[in-house]
Amino acid sequence: MINFSLARQRFYQAIHQPEPEIDLARAALHLAEEDYPDLDPDKYLNALDRMAAVIEERLPPERYPLRIIQAINQYLYEDLGFHGNTVDYYDPLNSFINVVIDRRTGIPITLALVYLEVAKRIGFPMEGVGMPGHFLIRPAVAEMEIFVDPFNGGEVLFSSDCQERLSQVYGRPIELHSDQLPDLLPTVGPKQFLVRMLTNLKLIYLSRQEMAKALASIERILLLMPDAPIELRDRGLLYYQTGRWTEAYQDLERYLLHQPTADDASVVRRLLQRIDQSFTE
Repeated sequence: MINFSLARQRFYQAIHQPEPEIDLARAALHLAEEDYPDLDPDKYLNALDRMAAVIEERLPPERYPLRIIQAINQYLYEDLGFHGNTVDYYDPLNSFINVVIDRRTGIPITLALVYLEVAKRIGFPMEGVGMPGHFLIRPAVAEMEIFVDPFNGGEVLFSSDCQERLSQVYGRPIELHSDQLPDLLPTVGPKQFLVRMLTNLKLIYLSRQEMAKALASIERILLLMPDAPIELRDRGLLYYQTGRWTEAYQDLERYLLHQPTADDASVVRRLLQRIDQSFTE
């Protein structure tokens, strides 16, 4: 095992197995453990179990998808008061699933995680959907094109609604056909789900100049995607800023290996030359 902190080791173990076997909630809790070393993952997994048990008791005899969604929405949003954090959207706490469960507020992806985990526990599998600029979920049912917006009270959306939102994002009319769904509304698996959570944290910490926390986010992204060029570059730049020149050189060199014609390739090459000169001085 690589010499990580205990929390990082647990995260590493949670993600290094076949993707269908990754326990997304547990992995997200281990992600949070670096900031909350006293966190007890079982406490929050049990909380999800209890939510699901209540919903299970309320389900109607005819378990049609829309009725199940209605029951989940009623309990999560109306009874428990989960809601999107519109007051402080960029608060990093919105990305830690333990805090989201405690405060009952979060951003689209973490509220989606709560929703997905509860749905899974009542035998209604759903999947994440990476809409540009937002995050939705949908029932994992073939030929069923409905979506749920976990940030907005579990609002049910149809393809026409998604088409309208995509048109707003791209600033031009978008015709959403079935064969375009994988490209414009791609399914997000567990690893990519965690990458998106960590990317949110990375960008927030960079904007706050909290470089050590930004670096920790990038390091965990690279555990999930070891050859992600942008993350290699960004980690290399952070290493450079903190005087870790050998590690910076390795990452920036790997970045150029993957992206030799990148727009910033000449800048990165000059930086590598500067590091080279520092080694010989």
